[in-house]
Amino acid sequence: MNPRIKICCIKSIDEAMTAIEFGASAIGLVARMPSGPGPIPDDLIREIAQSIPPPIATFLLTSETSVDRIIEHHRRTLTNTIQIVDMLSEGTHSQLKVALPSVRIVQVIHVIDGASVDLAIKLSEIVDALLLDSGNPNLEIKELGGTGRVHDWKLSRKIRDNSRCPVFLAGGLKPENVRQAIDEVQPFGIDVCSGVRADGKLDKHKLSDFFQNAFTL
Repeated sequence: MNPRIKICCIKSIDEAMTAIEFGASAIGLVARMPSGPGPIPDDLIREIAQSIPPPIATFLLTSETSVDRIIEHHRRTLTNTIQIVDMLSEGTHSQLKVALPSVRIVQVIHVIDGASVDLAIKLSEIVDALLLDSGNPNLEIKELGGTGRVHDWKLSRKIRDNSRCPVFLAGGLKPENVRQAIDEVQPFGIDVCSGVRADGKLDKHKLSDFFQNAFTL
């Protein structure tokens, strides 16, 4: 089965429609972050999300770590999915799901070592999906995505094989390596930002190559 493809760092309705035209089943809308590319204002996230036809998933990437603040953030943006890029510091995923029963909750795991694997497997029991990325939340200025780096796919495969929920793979994916990533990890979905961009803008040639390589049997 071909993986779902999420195009992240979408900055406009035009970019969203271009991604969907090429075959994206989800788009990522990046809110304020401590570092990394692609953040846009909450009102623009809401505008883009409201323009997207079903069944395309609209992901709000939030760096908030309090359940109450995540709920407030969602109410400003009204996406159908929330991607939590850091670990919760207040409240639980279960509380978030009760408060927002119609919204899918995706937890990002920054794959660093064996502890990342253990954490991912544990959280897979209580969220709707995991997204495996290559950031580092332990730095003084946190890296919470958009690094353009590839992490150890062997660790990601271990998470995928033991996860109780679907797994998206992110981190340094581009047309040249997406097929290898899919073959090695076998994720439910893949996530790309800088790998399909040139000068910060979506590049149709890179998009075409990315989808063609991802969907090659």
